[in-house]
Amino acid sequence: MLITNFTLGSDIGQLPESVASIGFFDGVHRGHRHLIDSIIAEAKAEGLPSEVITFDRHPRQVLQQEFRPRLLTTPEEKLSLLGKTGVDRCSVLHFDKCMAALSAREFMQQVLKERLNVRTLIIGYDNRFGHNRAEGFEDYVRYGSEIGIKVMHADALTYEGVNVSSSVIRTLLTEGRADMARTCLGYPYFISGSIVKGFQNGRKMGFPTANIGVNSSDKLIPAHGVYAVKMNIEGNTQLYEGMMNIGTRPTFGGEGVTIEVNLFDFSGDIYGKSVTVMLYNRLRDERKFRSVEQLEEQLKADREQAEQYFKEQNESHTL
Repeated sequence: MLITNFTLGSDIGQLPESVASIGFFDGVHRGHRHLIDSIIAEAKAEGLPSEVITFDRHPRQVLQQEFRPRLLTTPEEKLSLLGKTGVDRCSVLHFDKCMAALSAREFMQQVLKERLNVRTLIIGYDNRFGHNRAEGFEDYVRYGSEIGIKVMHADALTYEGVNVSSSVIRTLLTEGRADMARTCLGYPYFISGSIVKGFQNGRKMGFPTANIGVNSSDKLIPAHGVYAVKMNIEGNTQLYEGMMNIGTRPTFGGEGVTIEVNLFDFSGDIYGKSVTVMLYNRLRDERKFRSVEQLEEQLKADREQAEQYFKEQNESHTL
């Protein structure tokens, strides 16, 4: 996938005509890939390259200074996932106040037509662009006919009566519904970071944990609780099964949120290593126990539940 970074007013030269769609594409979930499949199919029909046009930051970060995004994917993660879709090129627009001030017609004329050379634009079912997002699909079709861009509409991807979207997935994760979020994403939600020093409480109970310092402060952290997870460690191709706690360690009077992973069949020093944790299923809420011994018994039960979950998952995949 060819990646082009574009700032309003920059000279990127003449690009080939393309069939494109525009959006933030946070998570690059099943709904996005459904749209991208439509772009690729139309591009093949027209004999043109396919293109995804996205932004280097969430537009609301420019429009609302106090806004802090809760991203499903960092910009780097998003580009990596887009690269796996089969799309030919990706244009990353630097979203600033100048771009935010463009009307939809100005954006289509100055950016899509004159700079990116889009010949066919496929609009997602709920996508709007331009200053204040005041216009809709019929307006885009009219503007397109005036400036030489064919505008088409893509249907939403529906699962169990719900239109799959980034906002729906964020809600699922904040509710702890990691399994449903995985279904809508098409892959397990993941958190990347590095292993940092923790409080060693788990080690004393026979459940040593790796504490994760998340790479991005904008990354969405799911609901507190215990999850069945798999973890990849820098320099190691194996995926290790384990369980993860997100929360404040109430049994130990903890303050602040920590993310701690106990791997089932692993030993070794991984402090400072980069890791990626994939969330498969939420096992229970985080809660305060009357004693450390009671917590230890619960952790044993959590491990058994997580191991049984992964066993059933593996068996279902071999049927």
